Parts: sequence; C-alpha cells; structure tokens
Amino acid sequence: MFFALTADQEAALMATRDDAEVRAFVEEVDLGDWDGEPLDCETDKAWDAMHRCLSDGTLGSGRRLSPLDLAVLGGGHHYEGEDYVVAHVLVDEVVQVAAALETVDAAWMRQRYDRIDPASYQGALSDEDFEYTWYWFTQVRDFYRNAAAAGRAVIFTVDQ
Repeated sequence: MFFALTADQEAALMATRDDAEVRAFVEEVDLGDWDGEPLDCETDKAWDAMHRCLSDGTLGSGRRLSPLDLAVLGGGHHYEGEDYVVAHVLVDEVVQVAAALETVDAAWMRQRYDRIDPASYQGALSDEDFEYTWYWFTQVRDFYRNAAAAGRAVIFTVDQ
C-alpha cells in the first residue's frame, strides 16, 4: 500500500522512535483525499514484480540507484524488523519518481519483466502475471503523478 503524506505527517513519521511507533503511525494516518483522488494506492502482490522491473531485477531496497528504483521499495526505511516494510520517498524524490514513471511503457516493462529470475520470484512468471503487474503499475504511476502535483512525500508499506 502506498500513502501520500502531508509535511506534518511526514514530520510525525520522522519523529517515530521504534517499530511500534512506526506501525502505529501507519495504522492511524488520516489521509482524506485531494480533489476526489485517493491519497493511497493498493498494489496487491504486484509490488514485487513491479519493483524488480523498475530496479535491477532484485528486491534490493534503499539503494537510490535511480528514480525508478525508489518507486516501490524507496529510499529511507523506518521499520527495522523483518516482518514489515515502511519505505519513504521524500517530496523532491517523489517529483523525480513521477517523471521517471511517465517514461515507462508496456513494452519496456515487459522486457524487464521477462528478465526476472524465476528462482527468486515467488509468483509464476506468465502473460497473465505481467498483465496483472502492468495494471497495478498504471495505478501507481497515476498515484505518483498526483502526489508530486500535491507536493507530498510517499511511503510504501507491506507485511512480509
């Protein structure tokens, strides 16, 4: 799940001191909406293939290899345990990520998808799985576009 945060919400997240406070923040964040657009975005399980396509093919995180690498498993991480991820993309990075996502088309994504190592991927690589990944990617691209226009930071959360 992706969330677009106001500056105050981002400051509150940055002020958390431990995993329990981070989880409480995520569970209690009040998002509302902007101009009828949601301030959150689901990806179901497509986040895995999406991140692999947008980065180096692995689930590596926090590397800042490129704006695309930041899109899912992002820059900073706020949760230290292994059972949960809270990846944080700063406001100026959100603008860069949104612009980079606009350059991705289905052919490029499919080429990257076809390079995923099946031994390291928990799903079944297939045409159907690619279409599923592409659909959720388009939702994330729209979400980042809106977050960038609104001047919001983004976090991505997932239970592992």
